[in-house]
Amino acid sequence: MSRIGKKPVDLPSGVSASVSGQMIEVKGSKGTRSFKATDDVTLKVEDNAVTITPRGSSKRARQQWGMSRTMVANLVTGVTDGFKKELEIQGVGYRASMQGNSLRLNLGLSHDVDYVPPAGVTVTAPKQTEVIVEGIDEQLVGQVAANIREWRKPEPYKGKGIRYKGEFIFRKEGKKK
Repeated sequence: MSRIGKKPVDLPSGVSASVSGQMIEVKGSKGTRSFKATDDVTLKVEDNAVTITPRGSSKRARQQWGMSRTMVANLVTGVTDGFKKELEIQGVGYRASMQGNSLRLNLGLSHDVDYVPPAGVTVTAPKQTEVIVEGIDEQLVGQVAANIREWRKPEPYKGKGIRYKGEFIFRKEGKKK
């Protein structure tokens, strides 16, 4: 029995959900998101909540039950609050700035890196050492943050690079004589 799957997903005020077959569409103040569930689960909208039930007792049905519930909960969170990832830049001369719609990163390379975020994601640089990625799609926000971090991952000796806010970097000791 899935402990996650058996909880219904509550729809806050201002959020509406509609189910057609295996597709659920959630509309809120920030936009519209949809998710197509597998045939192993049944989706229902009743009493201002979305309930997910498995269609059998197979292992796959039980796996899809909890996963589908989490995906629907992420849709509701995305259209109400949105998702946000914060990145910190550490290192002498490393900085970020906005050039119109694109993010310009100076990361000690021979050239500046210009990153244009995909549609549905907003990237801002409130400080030279801070980058904020926001959007309604959790997967897309995480992927954009990972793509930005990929340009200069934090290194273990001096800790220079792009890291998630609050991320701990295990530091190594340098060479000894």
